[in-house]
Amino acid sequence: MISVDNLKVEFSTKPLFQDASFVVNDHDRIALVGKNGAGKSTLLKILCGLQQPTAGTIAIPKDIVVGYLPQVMKLSDDTTVREETRKAFANQTKLKEQLERMNRQLSERTDYESDDYMQLVQRYTEEHERYLLLGADNYEAEMERTLSGLGFTRSDLDRPTKEFSGGWRMRIELAKILLQKPDVLLLDEPTNHLDIDSIQWLEQFLAQSAKAVVLVSHDRAFINNVTNRTLEISCGRIVDYKVKYDEYVKLRAERREQQIRAYENQQKEMADMRAFIERFRYQATKAVQVQQKIKQLEKIVPIEIDEVDNRAMHLKFPPCLRSGDYPVICDEVAKAYGEHQVFAGVNLTIKRGEKVAFVGKNGEGKTTLVKCIMDEIPFDGQLKIGHNVQIGYFAQNQAQLLDESLTVHQTIDYVAKGDIRLRINDILGAFMFGGEAADKKVKVLSGGERSRLAMIKLLLEPVNLLILDEPTNHLDMASKDVLKEAILAFDGTAIIVSHDREFLDGLVTKVYEFGGGQVREHLGGIYDFLRSRKIEDLNQLGAVSSRSEEHVARSENNAVTQQTEPEGNLAPQNEAISNKLSYLDRKEQQRKVKRTEKAVKECEERIMKLEARQKELDDILCTPEGACDMKVVSEYTELKKNIDQETERWGQLAEELETLQAQLL
Repeated sequence: MISVDNLKVEFSTKPLFQDASFVVNDHDRIALVGKNGAGKSTLLKILCGLQQPTAGTIAIPKDIVVGYLPQVMKLSDDTTVREETRKAFANQTKLKEQLERMNRQLSERTDYESDDYMQLVQRYTEEHERYLLLGADNYEAEMERTLSGLGFTRSDLDRPTKEFSGGWRMRIELAKILLQKPDVLLLDEPTNHLDIDSIQWLEQFLAQSAKAVVLVSHDRAFINNVTNRTLEISCGRIVDYKVKYDEYVKLRAERREQQIRAYENQQKEMADMRAFIERFRYQATKAVQVQQKIKQLEKIVPIEIDEVDNRAMHLKFPPCLRSGDYPVICDEVAKAYGEHQVFAGVNLTIKRGEKVAFVGKNGEGKTTLVKCIMDEIPFDGQLKIGHNVQIGYFAQNQAQLLDESLTVHQTIDYVAKGDIRLRINDILGAFMFGGEAADKKVKVLSGGERSRLAMIKLLLEPVNLLILDEPTNHLDMASKDVLKEAILAFDGTAIIVSHDREFLDGLVTKVYEFGGGQVREHLGGIYDFLRSRKIEDLNQLGAVSSRSEEHVARSENNAVTQQTEPEGNLAPQNEAISNKLSYLDRKEQQRKVKRTEKAVKECEERIMKLEARQKELDDILCTPEGACDMKVVSEYTELKKNIDQETERWGQLAEELETLQAQLL
């Protein structure tokens, strides 16, 4: 589908990579791997025609459609979610308008026997067949299924896009690209703004519906589940491994080990030859053998060992002034967009020196509260910033805020003040922008490089309150570790918005959970929080069982009901529960508990089976054939009704079980 031959890309005469040759075939699932700045995003831009290589050729057939999702894009804020997504069907809409025009001409004209009329009929027939093949009549249903898979609810579709966070707007762009059904999908960090449900849906979509995929991602599980081939960009070379990422890691290590052994053997052999030549160079009896050894030595092609890119970013926040004891205090803070209440009743106090995490499902208000703290948006309630607090803010969309017309050096030079200007080159070198890299334009930088550049800007002024909104989105594993060490050594206070549990582990001592319009405080580290919520990953916060939430709500309602009952009704209940039961009564009570536990378990198993079938039907409905099959649609509707009924029954049984267990205490 796409053929790349002897590709070379240079920046200021320094090659990013060269002599790259490979072919993207139908149904290939390719992972592009390499350190930040190695050229992954650049290669994707070249494949989709947004950037031209220095040398080499790229052959793409004319009928091949390429879809590209960049790391950073400028998003529209003047439409609703539905209207913005509908732009993906611009070709179908245009074709429909052409068909309507031709249909009007056919109904108005009377020259039925003319050649021109017959040609119009023929054109109309061909275009109508193409229209049906595109499935344009079902595009609204297909659009809703795709948006639903990416986490949007039906009520979200008519909301303005400006009400959504940057992550959710990126999902809209991803939905538009997927709905265009391109022959080759080029995805640059598609999981940065997705929760676990949406990532799993995207994995299934790419496995079942996509034709060819080339993607860049730092999500190891995602690329292992999606890809079957790995292209490594390292030290200016591209090496093609026909295996998944995990196997590629093993093969690369084995290959380098073999190269080292072969190199050592070759060096020993060459040393022996040189020693023989030096020893017998001047002996006439050995002249023939010496000449043979010299010729053999000249013919040897030195074995090359794959270089390993061990460059690392060194990061250190400057010493900061002492702030007040409480840098941030929120008292009944609330924020709403129209009728949509993001959060309400937020009460939190962050002490000086604390490192805290804001976690929760996308769209629950983490970035919104950060903007309230930064006083960028209006809000209700009181929010106090402490005495002598100097805030350093790393925004989620930091890359979009950089001036693309400037070079790396100019970007830092314009914000540097005083003596720090004398150290600009040293600072850039520490962030892997040394030498000619400092002369690169911002517009050609990768997402990871832009994030590093934005981090340098943050470092130029000493601050005592760091607010980092998804700082690891475009950083590789090594850079994440360096940033984590720097924050640990930071003297001031830090608020970190992140989904990355490994990054937060050992870094934060308090977690604020955003969800359901509320902000809950959890003391302890991130794994303490995960254990308290009985989940393994932060992305699962959005997928916490609704059955559990219903059960909590029922329990709370039950407690309120008991508290508001007349005193005469409440006293006998308390007395019955508090008094010890007789031996026979306890036995009977225990049997009831066992029966109810069994019923709860059976109900949970039925729900799991129904949800498994629902997932199968979701996959079927993602196909054009399934979407048109009314039996499948009817079964899906009935299935949802059954799940709701079973969930309600589960809540009742769980409530009954809790009451029985309380009576045994």
